Amino acid sequence: MRAVVITRPGGPEVLEVREVATPEPGPGEVLVRVAAAGLNRADILQRKGFYPAPPGSPPDIPGMEYAGEVVALGPPAPARGRADAHGTGHLGGASPPRWSVGDRVMGLVGGGACAEYVVAHADTVLPVPSGWGWAEAGAVPEVFLTAYDALVLQVAMKAGETVLVHAAASGVGTAALQLAGAWGARCIGTSRSAAKLERAKALGLDVAVDTSREDFAEAVRRETAGRGVDVVLDLVGGPFLEGNLKALAPRGRMVIVGLTGGRTAPLDMALVLNKRLTLIGTAMRSRALEEKVAVARAFEREVLPLFAAGRISPVLDRSFPMTAIAEAHRTMEADATFGKLVLVW
Repeated sequence: MRAVVITRPGGPEVLEVREVATPEPGPGEVLVRVAAAGLNRADILQRKGFYPAPPGSPPDIPGMEYAGEVVALGPPAPARGRADAHGTGHLGGASPPRWSVGDRVMGLVGGGACAEYVVAHADTVLPVPSGWGWAEAGAVPEVFLTAYDALVLQVAMKAGETVLVHAAASGVGTAALQLAGAWGARCIGTSRSAAKLERAKALGLDVAVDTSREDFAEAVRRETAGRGVDVVLDLVGGPFLEGNLKALAPRGRMVIVGLTGGRTAPLDMALVLNKRLTLIGTAMRSRALEEKVAVARAFEREVLPLFAAGRISPVLDRSFPMTAIAEAHRTMEADATFGKLVLVW
C-alpha cells in the first residue's frame, strides 16, 4: 500500500509517500481502506520528532484519525474488561461483531492513518453519518471526540455555565463552540484573528476576544460582571496559565488539551487554593484501550445524534490530496486555517 512516511525528523520536506506493507487486522480489529485522514497539530510535532507514536502504532506513518470503508475483519477478540468513560467500572463478556465488510466508518488511532489502509480496534470505530462525504467524516473524530471528552466527560460542563474556549477557530475550538452551545452553555472565545472570530460567531461564539488587542482575563471579567467563567478549555498552554486562573470563577474548572504555546509556566497555587479551582490535563492518544472504547461509545450515544439533527456539523477548511502532504503541513503551520484540514486519497 501507499503511505506517508516520516523519513527523518524535520520540516515538511521529510514527508514522502512510499510503498509499505499493508497491515493485517488482529483479534478484535478491523482493516479500513482509508478515504480521508484529518491533519492535526500532533502530526506536526511527530514529524519534528517531539511526539512519538505510542507502542503498537507505526512509528514513521503519521495520522491519528481516519474515515473509510471496512475491508476485512480480524478474528474475534477474547472477552475482556471494559471501563466507563472515566476509566472506571467493568463490563465483561464477548459481543458479536459490530461491523461488516463495506461499512462506512471513522475513528481515532494512535498513528498510521495517513496510508491507504489502517487497522483499528473494532470497539473504537464509529459509523459515518448518512449522507456525509469522506472529507466531512475525516474532519470529525479527533476534534469532536477531544472537545466532547474534555468539556463533558472531564469537567462536566452544564447548561447555563460560561465556557472560555481558547484558539476558538482551531479544529478543537470550532468543535468545542458547537458542543458548548448544544449543551446550553455560553461561550467566550479567543483568537489572534478578528476575521476568524467573526466567522466563529456562526458556530455559537457569544463573546469574541481578540488576544492581539486585549487581555483575555480582563475581557472575561468585563463580560461576566467580575465573576469569571465556569470552565476554561485551553489549547495553548504555558503563556495562558496565569490569565486562565484569573479568568476562572470560584470553583471553576480548567481542562488543558493542548500546549501549542509552551509546556511550562509559573503556577500561583494561592489563587488555586483561594478559588478552590480544579485543573485537569487530558490526552486521548496515551489512554488505555478500555478508556478509548468507553469514550467512543459515549460519543456515539450523545454526540452523533446531534450531527444527524443538524445541531452541530464538521468544519472543513479545505482538503488536500494525500500526495500533497507537505503542502498541507505548511498550511497548518502558517496558522491561517479555520477548522480542519483533511487529506484524501
